Amino acid sequence: MHSAFFLLVYLLYSLHAPACSATTDSISAGEALIGDAKLVSSNGRYALGFFHPGSKSSVRHTPKHWYLGIWFDKVSQLTPIWVANRESPVIGHHRMTKLATFEDGNLAIFNQATKSVVWSTHASITAKNSTAVLLDNGNLVLRDATNSSNILWQSFDYPTDIMPPGAKFGIDKTTGLNRRVVSKRSMIDPSPGRYCQELDPTGAPQFVFKICNTSIVYWSTGEWNGQYFNAMPEMSGRTLFDYKFINNDKEEYFQSILLEKDLISISILDISGQNKLLIWLEDKQEWTPIYTQPKDLCDIYATCGPFTICNSNAPSPCDCMRGFSLRSPEDWEQEDHTGGCTRNTPLDCSTRNHSGAKTTDKFYPLPDATLPTKGDIIGSVGSTEQCEQACLNNCSCSAYAYSSGDRCSLWHDDLLNIRSYTNGTTDDGGILYLRIAAKDAYNWRNSKRSKGKIIGAIIAASVVVLSMLSAFFMWMTLRERSFSISNDVHGGNGIIAFRYTDLQNATKNFSERIGSGGFGSVFKGLLTDSTAVAVKRLDGVRQGEKQFRAEVSSIGIIQHINLIKLIGFCCERDRRLLVYEHMPNCSLDAHIFDSHTTVLNWSTRYQIALGVARGLAYLHESCRDCIIHCDIKPENILLDASFIPKIADFGMAKFLGREFSRVITTMRGTAGYLAPEWISGVAITSKVDVYSYGMVLIDIISGRRNTCKENTSDDVHVACFPVEVASKLLNGDIGSLLDVQLSGHANLDEAERVCKVACWCIQEEESDRPTMGEVVQILEGLLEIDIPPMPRFLQAITGRSH
Repeated sequence: MHSAFFLLVYLLYSLHAPACSATTDSISAGEALIGDAKLVSSNGRYALGFFHPGSKSSVRHTPKHWYLGIWFDKVSQLTPIWVANRESPVIGHHRMTKLATFEDGNLAIFNQATKSVVWSTHASITAKNSTAVLLDNGNLVLRDATNSSNILWQSFDYPTDIMPPGAKFGIDKTTGLNRRVVSKRSMIDPSPGRYCQELDPTGAPQFVFKICNTSIVYWSTGEWNGQYFNAMPEMSGRTLFDYKFINNDKEEYFQSILLEKDLISISILDISGQNKLLIWLEDKQEWTPIYTQPKDLCDIYATCGPFTICNSNAPSPCDCMRGFSLRSPEDWEQEDHTGGCTRNTPLDCSTRNHSGAKTTDKFYPLPDATLPTKGDIIGSVGSTEQCEQACLNNCSCSAYAYSSGDRCSLWHDDLLNIRSYTNGTTDDGGILYLRIAAKDAYNWRNSKRSKGKIIGAIIAASVVVLSMLSAFFMWMTLRERSFSISNDVHGGNGIIAFRYTDLQNATKNFSERIGSGGFGSVFKGLLTDSTAVAVKRLDGVRQGEKQFRAEVSSIGIIQHINLIKLIGFCCERDRRLLVYEHMPNCSLDAHIFDSHTTVLNWSTRYQIALGVARGLAYLHESCRDCIIHCDIKPENILLDASFIPKIADFGMAKFLGREFSRVITTMRGTAGYLAPEWISGVAITSKVDVYSYGMVLIDIISGRRNTCKENTSDDVHVACFPVEVASKLLNGDIGSLLDVQLSGHANLDEAERVCKVACWCIQEEESDRPTMGEVVQILEGLLEIDIPPMPRFLQAITGRSH
């Protein structure tokens, strides 16, 4: 055995193989990969070679640590999707390292400086003539050179922290091979970290997230229901991937197939223990998360390490407890928090006080922290003082809590999984008391005393002012109580909860219908103070409930002159109703497509276009979350008595947190106003609203639908007119595009500006479209705009349809 090993080392060291060129995708017998050389897959997507991890700070490996890995060759940020020798880096200069296949058929890394084998495939190979090939899906395979279908070994069977699309993730029941994902240690250390993601060992058809080599599970995907894992409804849209879960006599595995071939995406088990689905944004040159699981970082076991407090809402989720400091600031800078924090001053009990004398250790309360799990409950304790003393009597005791019901709990050694609790008390009413050295307690109290003096001075200076204002506030409170419900309707920020009978009376038993849609009907109503309202009655238990929640959670929390105002709602039994301000001039489509209504002059149309742009810019850029409307069309733009536009119908709206730039969701919207990315199934951004807005601008300009119904059995709608608009804009023939009802009365400079904006908004590539904030500036005349290119996507569709 040993002689065979040394023979392999000798053969490797004595091998004088030619280096592979950077354009090849394979290594055959007698060839080697050395230094900066790399293999590139035949499609140019992946590369295999030696790399050393980067660093965000001055911390560097000295000397450098080198690894053999596979990465995306055309992505500017080095992102290894697989690492061969993650536990055995080559230390020194990488030009002394080479990869080659040997007489026994295995692939191995040899360190010429130390004359040792660093890593090998260690496959049981009978064919001595083998070839290593980097496939187009990023899989490195070792196959029989005489029979390419005979795969001897493959990297997909040994994933690191990333599950590549197309790889099987699970168990081979025949060989016992368990393909699981293990997080890396830190940003500069790809060695195996703390967290693992693997098939549930109990046999349930789900994946569990756990602390490696333990039974501690902190999250699971939920069981496979035939389409997606129950705890991951984000998968249900299948807009980016086709998912499979196979369980038969030979294997049990999960597989994701990337449907959008040009999209670069990875599913990674992060250093923190979160699973993240990321996509590469070429225009921004960065990875952006589509979703993370579990969503709350603090749900992950010991993610911040011992003696820390986790707050997922803070800019830096992990922080040391009072009296503690970072154990390794360098590791934290590389996102490795496993070391946690260490005491600034050792406890008296555990260092000097061995004589049994009373300890000088103190406690300070953490009223805003949850209690740790698995505390020792001490019986026969009837007060907080007795519980405190029980902790002091044990040198390993780190904290205690005394809660209602005379329950004393003690925690020993490292404290883990403490998280900030915003309500000020823990789940069972207890307060956690942390044990610290007397010196740290003294410093803490002095700090509090200094702050107390400052606060006391401020309070004293404020007493006089407060006493003078108290009478005024009392008068204002009494005045507010005297206001009727009409004040809330006309100017208040609160949303009124109506009774069903009140709305039934206001609408005369829903007798005057003024509109209808896919989710229900809209009725005109009159409140008791003669305020006109529009009452939307949602039909269908499931869809009605979904739209009800979407509308209340979106438009209910924002206010803008160009957004419809939600006055109130009704939620009784299975009845769901929404009450809006009434728009006497109905919706935009009634005025631009119906010849029997008021003809809008050009000035009004231009102000409507500007108002809608301002409303969308507010939704996208000024709210706490970016709100994507997802269904911008003339029917959802309402007009008040002065023809001021109000964006309405937020039942399809999608919230996007500011930490994300795009979101996966099922297709939604209306034919003729759908952006190309809806059809291609990729993750969307707020630019889908920009596209729809561009189509609405064309409707406003022309007074006709932007789609034409083709005479086919499939009843296909094709965007014909937008191509005509772009063509005539390029030829300078703006006048012929205007609505005939305008009789030529229009500001042609403004019309040209609107046409340019419209054509930029409907570009196929979302990166070519302006933001709604930029659209507002253009329409206000603050930004100049060039002639846009022809929308090739629409031109291609129109050409095929004819």
